Amino acid sequence: MKTIQSLAPEAVWKHFYSLTRIPRPSGFLKPVTDFLVDFGKSLNLETFTDEVGNVIIRKPATPGMENRKGVILQAHMDMVPQKNNDKEHDFEKDPIETIIDGDWLKANGTTLGADNGMGVAAIMAVLEDNTLKHGPLEALITADEETGMFGAFGLKKESIKGEILLNLDSEDEGELYIGCAGGIDVTATFQYKETEVEEGDIAVKVTLKGLRGGHSGLEINQGRGNANKLMVRFLREAIATYEARLAVFEGGNMRNAIPREAYAIVTIPAENEEELRELVEYCENLFNEEYAGIEENISFQAERTDLPKGLVPEEIQDDIINSIFACQNGVMRFIPSIPDTVETSSNLAIVKVADGVGEVKILARSASDSMKEFLTTSIECCFSMAGAKVEMSGGYSGWDPDVNSPILNAMKSSYKAQFGVEPAVKVIHAGLECGIIGANIPGLDMISFGPTLRSPHSPDERVYIPSVKKFYDFLIATLEQTPVKA
Repeated sequence: MKTIQSLAPEAVWKHFYSLTRIPRPSGFLKPVTDFLVDFGKSLNLETFTDEVGNVIIRKPATPGMENRKGVILQAHMDMVPQKNNDKEHDFEKDPIETIIDGDWLKANGTTLGADNGMGVAAIMAVLEDNTLKHGPLEALITADEETGMFGAFGLKKESIKGEILLNLDSEDEGELYIGCAGGIDVTATFQYKETEVEEGDIAVKVTLKGLRGGHSGLEINQGRGNANKLMVRFLREAIATYEARLAVFEGGNMRNAIPREAYAIVTIPAENEEELRELVEYCENLFNEEYAGIEENISFQAERTDLPKGLVPEEIQDDIINSIFACQNGVMRFIPSIPDTVETSSNLAIVKVADGVGEVKILARSASDSMKEFLTTSIECCFSMAGAKVEMSGGYSGWDPDVNSPILNAMKSSYKAQFGVEPAVKVIHAGLECGIIGANIPGLDMISFGPTLRSPHSPDERVYIPSVKKFYDFLIATLEQTPVKA
């Protein structure tokens, strides 16, 4: 039976297997940080962490390659913790259970962590292999990329010496990325004082699950269902028609993951319970019909539950629901000059309404700073008119493409020589760390590439096994052909 360690190239897969054994969700990185530091020191390489938790490991050039430009191999150590509703898994304690399914490696009901564990594993393989030819190398393994790119934001110019940065965090082998979207987090907050439950009312919990979710940049153009948007459609109708009152609404848990699940607790007059259940069934059938071919087996269920201690006041309830209903979600515009690439989008990522606070978090992305401002202002207006306090945070610039990049030209030639075809050169609608690192350290020559992944940020995440060898062989060839210093 195949195991991860027997896959090719073994030098990469053995390290990826080690990473699956180490819990590393964003915000819980001490175990993996210690592991990486110990790894670098075990190779007698200069190894340290900077003040924001990035791990930096330096490897000298091989003899005869000292005159080459220094290369920074960059990936992030954290992973997105997402699991199916029926899966028992503690991301701060449990290892990832992996499954080889034909040519794909996936996890058992959770995210796999190939984003960006495959990049980290490739870096570890390069650092460990003393038979490779390369100029001066630096491994830059950043912290907390998935929750706000905090490691990249905190990186100091003096921590890094290289001139070329190879970001190993894209998801299609054979594609070289030379630009990415910028982004910003928008948070809308409602404050309220709970009101009492009406006498004679009952409480019903409605749960929506079964959606595919996925990466809110890479897969935002695929028309997947957003659990928060679907739930609010139901809630608005339940309130308008069946005298429902909102007590709790929670959906999504990651800013950069399309929300897969949501639930709400409402109260209704007891005599309206059957009609509410019929509405739930109607919505389940409607959602499955609307998303046929995109989503499979959307589940929407209702069950009696204990009465809540309080309700959202009617006027605040209506403001919250109407603003979520109206808020822009999904693709807003494609790049006019590259019409198959998303320029501007938003992900209505997280909703949490309970205990006197309603909070809505949206991640807005755009390759255009002016369109990003237009989108975020539109979202701000939507929630401000509803009485919410709106705040912007974590803004980061996009990465402007340089089609005349020296390392790009070298890598294009190298790829064609190895594989007989030209690599695709693209701009990605996701927040790569290149944009932030490039702003902190001006003048870096940067390329992003990686093996083929599908559905990162969801339990459907998987990596195409044959692509890993091509990716790693290309990486090794790139290091051998690094340009000479000017």
